[in-house]
Amino acid sequence: MLVTPIVTKNIATKVHRSRLLIAKSFLKDFCNCFSLFNCIFVVQIRLMIPQHVIASILDASRIEEVVGEFVSLKKRGANLIGVCPFHQEKTPSFIVSPSKGIFKCFGCGKAGDSVRFIMEHEHYSYPEALRFLAKKYAIEIEEREQTPEELVLQNEREQMFNVNLFAQHYFSETLFHTDEGHSVGLSYFKERDFREAIIKKFQLGFNLNQRDAFSTNALAKGYSKNLLLKVGLSTGTEERLFDRFQGRVIFPIHNLTGKVIGFGGRILTSDKTKAKYLNSPESEIYNKSASLYGIYFAKNAISKFDQCLLVEGYTDVLSMHQAGIENVVASSGTSLTTDQIRLIKRYTKNITMLYDGDNAGIKASLRGTDMILEEGMNVRIVVLPENEDPDSFVRKHTTNEVLDFIKANEKDFISFKTTLLLSETQNDPIKKAQLLKEIVASIALIPDALYRATYMKECSRLLDTQEQVLVNELNKQLRAKFKKTHGDEPISEEILASQTTIIAETPKIIADSCFYQERELIRLLLLYGNEEMLIDDVDENGNPTQFKDTVMQFLVSDLVADSIVFEHETHQKIFSIFQDLFNENVPANTQLFTAHNDDDVAQLAADLLATTYELHHWNNKNIHVKTEEMILYQLVFTSLYRYKEKLINIRLAKLENQLKETTDSDEQINLIIQIKQLKDVRRQINAILGVVITK
Repeated sequence: MLVTPIVTKNIATKVHRSRLLIAKSFLKDFCNCFSLFNCIFVVQIRLMIPQHVIASILDASRIEEVVGEFVSLKKRGANLIGVCPFHQEKTPSFIVSPSKGIFKCFGCGKAGDSVRFIMEHEHYSYPEALRFLAKKYAIEIEEREQTPEELVLQNEREQMFNVNLFAQHYFSETLFHTDEGHSVGLSYFKERDFREAIIKKFQLGFNLNQRDAFSTNALAKGYSKNLLLKVGLSTGTEERLFDRFQGRVIFPIHNLTGKVIGFGGRILTSDKTKAKYLNSPESEIYNKSASLYGIYFAKNAISKFDQCLLVEGYTDVLSMHQAGIENVVASSGTSLTTDQIRLIKRYTKNITMLYDGDNAGIKASLRGTDMILEEGMNVRIVVLPENEDPDSFVRKHTTNEVLDFIKANEKDFISFKTTLLLSETQNDPIKKAQLLKEIVASIALIPDALYRATYMKECSRLLDTQEQVLVNELNKQLRAKFKKTHGDEPISEEILASQTTIIAETPKIIADSCFYQERELIRLLLLYGNEEMLIDDVDENGNPTQFKDTVMQFLVSDLVADSIVFEHETHQKIFSIFQDLFNENVPANTQLFTAHNDDDVAQLAADLLATTYELHHWNNKNIHVKTEEMILYQLVFTSLYRYKEKLINIRLAKLENQLKETTDSDEQINLIIQIKQLKDVRRQINAILGVVITK
């Protein structure tokens, strides 16, 4: 069906309400073709914190006070500036805007409000960040009534955390304030060169070499036998309890928020009948395969340096921290698990594994690298000198020497695995072929095709093998992997190509996109949504008139009437919120966006609200500079019609391509008429905007 655009009789008036430049029916059809979304986004998070309490927390939180606890800020005009806590920089690029209630780093790009800052800096969830701020500003949180099942589960977990906290205090007190603690436990730590500061930081302790010293004390404090058995602090039965960690130095294990979830204990005698290290058993709060020793103390440094150093033991972590190298965690002597890798992935995609030079350590590292690769992370390996482990190596060298050694000796997994396994082939072609299969199998685990291609080239170079031979083997393994996952489902060449062939993907922001025009409209809505503009119009008789409208009312009513939906997901999410505000006749509040539960919405809102530029007081020097506020209507109007012009250009390009490809005469005539109509509309838009089109 052909749609004829209705054209205004008086273009010069640049009217808004007549809305005659682009026919609604055409734009509606157009948007149905090109829209990526067909619904309004409603993004909510189910919290036990009532909405009015969240609003109180957000209102009370002053961004400069919250950030100021973690970053040294200096006044710069209306804003504050400091060194970004999220990445390394020498020149401050971290801006805090008290008036807008946001922070923004123009170096790494992180931005948001007070809640977002706490989430990023402390690695808290949204509810945890709200509770942090509520505590800071003495706001009582009245959480919704929980179900009986939730209460039972929460109470049990809280009791477990409480008894572990009691145990940690007991073990620390025993270490520092008993004769046996001093002579045995503290002496051991001192012999390992651990200073008191690091002992207290990691809350290390000692349990007396008695059968039930701790258990008896815990029962006397009111903790139940059942609870002590559940968390594994005690063994035996309810009739008679014994201490699990009898005569051991204690290493508390913390979760991400710093709560003690379990313990590791090392025996100090040479008794061969007892395990050297003993850990808490699995419980409701402690999952060994999903925990990393030291993660609570390392998470900020891991984010800051965008790298995690992975070691094996408790003392490795302690020695590294004592040397000032804090982005280090331990797998606690267990084989690395997928859950542990994903825990690290929350803070960085880069893992460097430190292993001693013995064969067992090297083989263990090979098993771990494949799991890390499968999670889409980057892995490097450092093998320490013979008879050295991270603990001993750090104690013998300065911090700079350790860091320099890591930097000089870390190898990507291809170089490491190839060098290691080549030494075992001894020029045996069969062994070399097996080596090739093993390395390609590791490469096949990498989800990113570009990384796979890069490693294939490196593998070809190191093994002096034609790259195509390796690619053929890779494709074979990918087919087998696909078949294992999808059964007998046929594999199309397109699917295989997407996994094996490197294609230079076209960026999202391409010529056939309204990305920049959409973003400018969203920026204007966020910055000036409530600002009033004096708008030119015509009355029913065609006489010039004016009316007042806010930027939000002007843009939302115009775009909604044309059924326009933004192609970029986050743009549409933000616009949908403005649409809801418009429908409810509620003024826009930037906090709705910067404090939004959707990370993409909050990040983009903070990005667009923040600016590095400030207009100096040129008026004092008789230099009058126009601000955006002074030309707001012109700016909004121009941005709106630039966007509509872009929509028409995209539609024109598609119609012209269809015209080239079709051989049907009726369809050709149809397309020619549509193209002519669109060009007429575009010509009128450009006449308004003062643009001359030569074709």
